[in-house]
Amino acid sequence: ILFTVLVLAVCRLVALIPIPGLDGAALASFFERNANQGGGLLGMYSLFTGGAMERCAIGSLGIMPYISATIIIQLMSAVIPQLSKLVREEGGRVKIIQYGRYLTVLLCLGQGFVMSLGWENPEKVFGQGFAGNLVLVENLWWYRIQTTLLLTTGTMLLMWLGEQISERGIGNGASLVITIGIVSRLPQALVALWLMFFPPKGVQASFNLFHGVALVLLLVGVVAAVIAVTQAQRKIPVQYAQRAVGRKVYAGGTSFMPLRVNYSGVMPIIFAQAILMFPEKIFFTLARVTEKGMAGFSHVCEAVAVALQHGSLMYVALEALMILFFSYFWVATQFNEIQIADDLKKYGGYIPGVRPGQATSDFLHRAMSRITLAGALFLAAIAIIPTVMFKWVGIPFEVGQFFGGTSMLITVGVMLDTTRQMESHLLMRHYDGFLKKGRLKGRF
Repeated sequence: ILFTVLVLAVCRLVALIPIPGLDGAALASFFERNANQGGGLLGMYSLFTGGAMERCAIGSLGIMPYISATIIIQLMSAVIPQLSKLVREEGGRVKIIQYGRYLTVLLCLGQGFVMSLGWENPEKVFGQGFAGNLVLVENLWWYRIQTTLLLTTGTMLLMWLGEQISERGIGNGASLVITIGIVSRLPQALVALWLMFFPPKGVQASFNLFHGVALVLLLVGVVAAVIAVTQAQRKIPVQYAQRAVGRKVYAGGTSFMPLRVNYSGVMPIIFAQAILMFPEKIFFTLARVTEKGMAGFSHVCEAVAVALQHGSLMYVALEALMILFFSYFWVATQFNEIQIADDLKKYGGYIPGVRPGQATSDFLHRAMSRITLAGALFLAAIAIIPTVMFKWVGIPFEVGQFFGGTSMLITVGVMLDTTRQMESHLLMRHYDGFLKKGRLKGRF
């Protein structure tokens, strides 16, 4: 535990050390002044990096390129036969991890160069409200190369630290690195929460004690719902017949196959929010470009851009639909019911009342489709809670993002996994666990 805490402290240092030649203090003050402007792609990315991007720190890319590379390799393994075969071979998992690291370096080089260009033109990236220049170096090409290499090194260092936590610490290293970045924003949220009820002198408070009680109840309800759905699963009974392999006879038995309700985790929300950030910017750009020559088309583009702004009714509806789509997309690429049915048949297993082979595959497909719908509807509801609280209730965005969305799902999910890891370490050393009975109710 101490080793994990020390490594996470180093991760926080990576998010605080500024890149030479950049005025990180100016960008940090700009983000602080505009903290209540809502989410967006930059806000979500800054959340995952623990505020490193808004400080122009060497950890501004965070560990997200490594996560993205892992996801890309996973999706490619489900589509490309060579990679799918490599996963099932002995030692193939090591090769897949190695390919993921190579891809991480390529993504870091590309994203780091784009981020260096963005810091060169802050008014285009962060809005017209930013006045000033972030780059303090005259030689721009030297600045771009240096910044790209430093950002790539920062991400690879975070990736290595995450692997050290997995090998020598509690475990679940990459997820803990992301979680510590999210939790680091908690002090700012607490300050904003305090100012909601106790504003400075001369400012009238817009929230009272009843609002505070309602917020506490909502937080407890959301956390309880996230825990319940994260751990929810449908247990499919599996019966194994007695079989003989050579001279050995394996006895039959009864087991179950757990199908998770929230099989895709937080990925559908990340995909949906990342994709929905681009249409608004594209249509606003088209409206400005065609303002003189094509006034009618410009007005249409501007109207579409306004309708797709973060927090609008159309934005919320599209986000919910895209979360439903990506939930089924992730299950379709990662859950291979045909292979599961073949493996059951190979090892003499069958689902009672269902024929082995194609009938088992169809049964698993139907069962997974139904529980995925429940999980996707839950994800859509959790994703829109921060938007509703910020846009329609008036809760500061820093506070609202801890009541749902990606931050809540990631934090609760990682905390549950970390608790399970610690419980297993304690039981391996013959301790009773966290409670006298050695088990936490509702987990085992």
